[in-house]
Amino acid sequence: MRPDTAPRPWRPTPLVGVSLALHLLLPALLLWRPAWWPGLLGVLLLDHLLLVSLGLWPRSHGLGPNLTRLPPAAAACGAVAITIDDGPDPEVTPRVLALLAEHGAQATFFCIGERAARHPELCRAIVGAGHELGNHGQRHPLFASLLGPGGWAREVGDGQRTLEALSGQPPRYYRAVAGLRNPMLDPVLHRLGLQLASWTRRGFDTRCRDAAEVRARLLDQLAPGDILLLHDGHAARTAEGVPIILAVLPGLLEALAERNLRPITLSRACTQP
Repeated sequence: MRPDTAPRPWRPTPLVGVSLALHLLLPALLLWRPAWWPGLLGVLLLDHLLLVSLGLWPRSHGLGPNLTRLPPAAAACGAVAITIDDGPDPEVTPRVLALLAEHGAQATFFCIGERAARHPELCRAIVGAGHELGNHGQRHPLFASLLGPGGWAREVGDGQRTLEALSGQPPRYYRAVAGLRNPMLDPVLHRLGLQLASWTRRGFDTRCRDAAEVRARLLDQLAPGDILLLHDGHAARTAEGVPIILAVLPGLLEALAERNLRPITLSRACTQP
């Protein structure tokens, strides 16, 4: 996948296309055969249940393109991607940057627009250190997956404009809140020239307070091309009060080096020749 920031024509996935056709045909069928309404209602409910289920599955591709692993060329080079969500955080992010620099690792930071606007110096530090900014929405609403077309356009579009103004570069990737979405997101991403990105494996570091457990989840069956998820914002803390990401990263980065795996940004991974 080689996303650019130019708007792209939107084409529904086969599943979404069938759903659209179904919504167009059902009223005509109901007028033609009113007695069929129980069966038609059942078909409609099943369609909505399937769409909702796919929206609740962060790694699904049924609602539109979704980057869940790096392309084969990047995997063949031993690349992995560390992605860091919900920042920037003035306490945690500078220390994360220091750890990444110490190990010569690159990462993609999916930042919340409102938080980025409060800490523009951190966004500049992220980009200046060779890392990448990703769009995690402007406000990060808990129930973003219930947004309609206008709500998605505001949430994603405002985040895009904020992060571009702060960094001078438009983000190329968007990550939904908790990976949850609905069929109305994909057309908005196409208009903005964005690619949805989720992950291959996550450590659940926003609620698990055990650094060893988080690290074990990330390293279990880890393979080249994997996309890892951590958080510098909304991070859980160890029993000693240390943000989990700061306790996890040193051992994680050492383990990646031992396995000859190289953490790079999503953009770099997706433009490998």
